[in-house]
Amino acid sequence: MLRFARPFFISAMAALLAACASPNPITPTPSPSSTLPAPTSTPTPVLTNSRTPAVPVREDTQTLLKRLGGTPCPDSDFTCVTLTVPLDHFSPSNSQTLDVVFAVLPASGARKGLFVVATGGPGSSGIASADSYVASFDPSIAEHFDSVFFDQRGVAASGGLQCAAATAAFYRSDIRADTPEYEAATIDAARAFAQDCIREMGDAPILPVLGTRQAVEDLDAFRQAMGDGRFWLYGESYGTQFAQMYTAAHPDHVAGLILDGTVDLTLSVTDYLAQQTQAFDDVLVMTLQDCNAQPDCANDMGEDAVSVYDALAARLARSPLPYTFPLPSGGTAARDFTLADLEAAVSAHLYSESERMLMLRALAAAARDDRVPLARLLYTSLGLDPETLEAIPDPTYSDAVYYAVECNDYAYFSGTPEERAQAYIRAGDALDVSGLRLASIFYGDLPCAFWPAHADPDRPDPLVAEGVPTLVLGATADPATPVSNGEQVFHRLADGYLVTTDGGAHVIFGRGAACPDDLVTAFLVRDERPAQRETRCEGRISDDFVPLAPIEAADFANPLQAMASADDEINYSPEYWNWDQETPTSIGCPLGGTLHFEPKNGASSFTLAECAFSRGFSLTGMGEYNPDMDQFTLEVGVTGLAEGMLSYVRDGDGSIRVTGEYDGQAIDLSE
Repeated sequence: MLRFARPFFISAMAALLAACASPNPITPTPSPSSTLPAPTSTPTPVLTNSRTPAVPVREDTQTLLKRLGGTPCPDSDFTCVTLTVPLDHFSPSNSQTLDVVFAVLPASGARKGLFVVATGGPGSSGIASADSYVASFDPSIAEHFDSVFFDQRGVAASGGLQCAAATAAFYRSDIRADTPEYEAATIDAARAFAQDCIREMGDAPILPVLGTRQAVEDLDAFRQAMGDGRFWLYGESYGTQFAQMYTAAHPDHVAGLILDGTVDLTLSVTDYLAQQTQAFDDVLVMTLQDCNAQPDCANDMGEDAVSVYDALAARLARSPLPYTFPLPSGGTAARDFTLADLEAAVSAHLYSESERMLMLRALAAAARDDRVPLARLLYTSLGLDPETLEAIPDPTYSDAVYYAVECNDYAYFSGTPEERAQAYIRAGDALDVSGLRLASIFYGDLPCAFWPAHADPDRPDPLVAEGVPTLVLGATADPATPVSNGEQVFHRLADGYLVTTDGGAHVIFGRGAACPDDLVTAFLVRDERPAQRETRCEGRISDDFVPLAPIEAADFANPLQAMASADDEINYSPEYWNWDQETPTSIGCPLGGTLHFEPKNGASSFTLAECAFSRGFSLTGMGEYNPDMDQFTLEVGVTGLAEGMLSYVRDGDGSIRVTGEYDGQAIDLSE
């Protein structure tokens, strides 16, 4: 399966992880007599009357968090709590423990209970996304619920396991199985990755206890520590696996369940991957056809977008294609672009409407023989330094934990590692002859054949969730968790409601659309079920296409067009689009020069040095994006076809204006 990704900006993660994590949070240590906090010396008050048994009164959340040793999460409104839990919840004789970190934002008003969010992956840091997620929810949720996010065991503040270098090498391998030679090479790559990843993370003994079955017990220990009998649970993508497994294990503790981008846990791993691979092909074709329907995209693509993609893939299947990459340092590097690079870049940018538009821009550039935009997508999706191509560990996500969890949760055939690998390869034979695009996705979990932990071959029973009202959310253009998975889960539920977006993204709640956001908010805050069992929401396949900058600046009608095009190229560059808004970053401009951006006084600050997006229009100067005013500005000197000093402003309403002097004439142009 592919990891889940969601385009929220993350702030100050290094500081947050350092503050939230204990010195060695995943080092097994002897267990104390109790893994939960010791009771206070003051007895807990109770409510009693002559007819009912005593009911403990729960402490207010702020007091409880203080007693649990909570500390402010840096640059966050949340409080971080480190909970010591058994290393193996199912082995009472094992006294070892580990630390898992939870983040809590107390309800700002009348408290209804806990709202717990299980994020995707597996391997994503819930704490890293906590503030941005809550900001995307209706304010009434944070008013009435203590919002809870967590770093699952092994992830970020709860262990920090990483194998970024091994992952980047594996994802750039030519993963195919359509000939005996490719089969052997694919198995070799999977074997090497499993060995290299485990060596790189350096903590193999803990691998058998990183599965979801153990992690849901960590959450239940936290529930007990917080003194809540029941809580509301939202899971997205892999988080739906987590949420379903928690609900099955502890049905009496779930007041309401929301599954967003749902995985059907009754499927074997290869059955699921076959459906997922088909979904990626379907969404890729939908996206390419959507380009054909948009005049700007169709114009830049030059011909049928499906044909453009297929022709490029077929050409790369024969041999890599060269390209010259502009380096952040200002020079260039000669590199080769492979079929594996194409599939990695494209598949990583099919998850949402905006990412699909970025992919279409890169493919349109490739249609005019410019492979640099596709390379930019590749580097950002794999976390590669564009200067050196070395892997940069992402503190908010761990591929090491992805594999540690998947290889624990699913059975990957039986026998020796080589026999398991061969059986996995044979399971993909039907896909190889079907001609599906992005077929390499099916083999993404092949390293689990060589992983030192294996699950029971039996899949979980279908989730019924008797007594637990459940919303199942999905989108018809979701490639990672096919919409049919959610439909299958919905039909088995005792009290289920299906909400489907036509088109849409992988994970649909919290993206600003009234449908489904209003339904989810009403479900949580007011205990209101949807009016009908099945609801459809309007959506789209991809964002409106932003035209590429012309190669020659002579094609611009005036300086306003040239500056607006530079604005687009800056804001839709993959490096800036995926920027964490914290790390100073430089990129090489397509036709020479450099662009640097960094945070400054709450804004994004830009420095351009002879930066050219079109030949004959080089920019040197400064710029800024002020999010409070929703205003983008540039103050630059221009050289090339003509010289000038220009001031450019784009306001939040979309209006643009350029003033100054160009080619010896004063200008004041607006649109």
